[in-house]
Amino acid sequence: MTIQPLLAEDAPAVAAMRQVASAHKGETLGPEARSMFDAMFAATPAAANVRVEAATVGGIAGFWLRVPNAPPGARILYLHGGGYVLGSAQAFGSFVGQIATRLGSDVFVPDYRLAPEHPFPAAIDDAVAAYRGLVAEGAERIVVVGDSAGGGLTLALLSILATDKNIGKGLPVGAAVMSPWTDLALTGDSFETRAEADPIFTHGVLKAFSDLYLQGQDATNPKASPLYAQLNDLPPVRIDVGDDEVLLSDSIRYAERARAAGVEITLSVWEGMPHVFQSSISQFRAAELSVNAIGDFLRQRLDAAADVTVPSNSLKGA
Repeated sequence: MTIQPLLAEDAPAVAAMRQVASAHKGETLGPEARSMFDAMFAATPAAANVRVEAATVGGIAGFWLRVPNAPPGARILYLHGGGYVLGSAQAFGSFVGQIATRLGSDVFVPDYRLAPEHPFPAAIDDAVAAYRGLVAEGAERIVVVGDSAGGGLTLALLSILATDKNIGKGLPVGAAVMSPWTDLALTGDSFETRAEADPIFTHGVLKAFSDLYLQGQDATNPKASPLYAQLNDLPPVRIDVGDDEVLLSDSIRYAERARAAGVEITLSVWEGMPHVFQSSISQFRAAELSVNAIGDFLRQRLDAAADVTVPSNSLKGA
């Protein structure tokens, strides 16, 4: 685990963010908050020269973010956050475009189904379908990226693919997650140790999201909570998380279990930073540094796998 200290230049922006967020901390959010949530993420500055295209991959609608001179065999699958209740591929376009430009590869962002209209396992089923769709379309090297609930989906997807004997060689070559929600049972000790420090979330807010998504199903099901999944044979994973968030333990415990299972894993904890601080790339220098590091990590994974050829039909019928 690497601790990234709070930068002096970020301190004023962090203080201002905390002051604004304090008025809304603990408010539970349901489907009625979707437009507000989308507007928040849509405010992320757009990267230059990124072309957005509506598309369907593996039967899942979403958007491609295309960058100039992207290698034809490399693809990025991005799974957005929002507590399984909020978020959309279009709203995350500007933020994901920042990642796409740093990797120099095209990104598909699926609009996976949201709860409560579509409870578990709809979201993870759609994530698997989108991934298999990329392989079926000829992607040779894929990395998966996600934030928050999308980070949980990313890690759950890795375990599903690693244990599916029908996958063949079509596995991701790496993954990166930001503030991943790995334990929908909400058992991490940071719900106590970071209760005051977290400017956004409380145990109650996340419990409400979990209830809307699970609707009575087992919170420790590995497809819902990757902390409880088999972690053998996973590709290299990078985790970036804020030190000031109640989900800190979700990252630390997952990293410990993954390392024990032999996974090549990198965990960076950013002091003073809140949940998915990377989306505030125009406000925090730490956000830019984190996104740059994520881009470097994933680009290395794609470059290292550049000579690997994956049959385009390796997932058909899986």
